[in-house]
Parts: sequence; structure tokens; C-alpha cells
Amino acid sequence: MSGSPGSPGSPASSGSSGSSASSGGSLVRRLVQLYVGLVLYGVSSALLVEAGLGLEPWGVLHQGLTELTGISIGVVSIIVGAIVLLLWVPLRQRPGLGTVSNVFVVGLAIDGTLAVVPDVHALALRVPLLVAAIVLNGVATGLYIAARFGPGPRDGLMTGLNQRTGRSIRLMRTVVEITVVATGFALGGTIGVGTVAYALAIGPLAQFFLRVFAGPTSPGGSGVVAGSSSVRAILRK
Repeated sequence: MSGSPGSPGSPASSGSSGSSASSGGSLVRRLVQLYVGLVLYGVSSALLVEAGLGLEPWGVLHQGLTELTGISIGVVSIIVGAIVLLLWVPLRQRPGLGTVSNVFVVGLAIDGTLAVVPDVHALALRVPLLVAAIVLNGVATGLYIAARFGPGPRDGLMTGLNQRTGRSIRLMRTVVEITVVATGFALGGTIGVGTVAYALAIGPLAQFFLRVFAGPTSPGGSGVVAGSSSVRAILRK
């Protein structure tokens, strides 16, 4: 019977095929979005280094460890990310594809960018480079978080501490980042106007670009921007 639910030409069959194709296309889009976001995050971190006006909190630690060990800042970022990821085990956090990819892709992108971008010395160039790096970091954050493959290892550390201790995300983020900055500065990392500008701007920028890059909501469920408690926790200041 041509109109039966299981026949190739039936509405049910066509709807199922369309849904599968749409789902596959959505997965590809999200994967591309994830890795473009992670690469751009690494590029933005490298540009902050080149600007030389102060790094983001974890960048200060990475640079300090680079000064101490002589290892490239990208490799240090990978090592620190892997160590932080191990801390997820007692915190009972579950990493996703984005979490593991974050550890490696960002570090490789940092070193790759620093290898090809020439040194910038003039303040007239370093200031706009700083601004561009912070905005690009916001774009990258929105891209990879909206892809919904799991938070970065450092973000997951904060949300895990929140869940295990009952303390607010704001407090956990503040404690972790102050500790990271202080340690990095003591080791020779760069703190400056860029560090302050990043701290003030990254939250609003990430929220804005998260809304720009968020995919369509699933039927009966809320979208990544409006309804995901983990996303709200990661971006909350």
C-alpha cells in the first residue's frame, strides 16, 4: 500500500530521512564550529602575548612556566590543561570531545601563531593588537561553547569546585584565577592593562557571541544560550 507508514514514499519515511540528514548536517556544523573556535582561541592567546600589555589569567601562568622551564608557551598550555583535566576525576566531572580537544588544539594554535606572527614593538600597534585579541577571544569562546561538546578543562575545574564545595561559581572562579595570576606573575608572567581589559570585557563578549553562534534549539528543550546551566555557569562572573 503506497501510503503505508513504512513505505519509501510515505510522509513518515520522508520525514525520518530529512531528520537524519538534518541531524548529520548539524553535527558537521558543530564540529567545524568547535575546531574553528579552538584554533581562534589559540590565535587570540598568541596575539595577547605579542601585544605584551598583559595576558589573561591562565596565560600569565603559562608564560610564567615558560620563563621557568624554557618550554614553549603552547606546550606549557597543553601540559597545564592535561593536569587540570586530571583534577576532574576527584571532582567527578565528565569531559566531552571539546574538553579533550581544547587541551591540544589551543596549545598547538598558540605556538603556530607565534611562529608566523612578527614581533610588534610600537605601542601604536600593540594597543589595537590587544583589542583585536580580546575581541577574537570572545568570538572563539562563543564558537566553541555554543558547539556543545563540553567545556574547556579550566572551565570544568571551576564548575566542578562549585558542585563539590557548594560555593558560588563567582567565588570559585575568583579564587582559582587569583591563584593562577599570582603564581604566574611570581614566575615571570606578564600582568598589565591587558589583564584588566580582558577581565572586564571577556564576559560580555563571550555572552554576545554565544548568542550569535548558538545553533537551533531542540524541540521540547531549551537552547544552549537560554537553558544550559553549564553554559551559564561557565560565563558567569
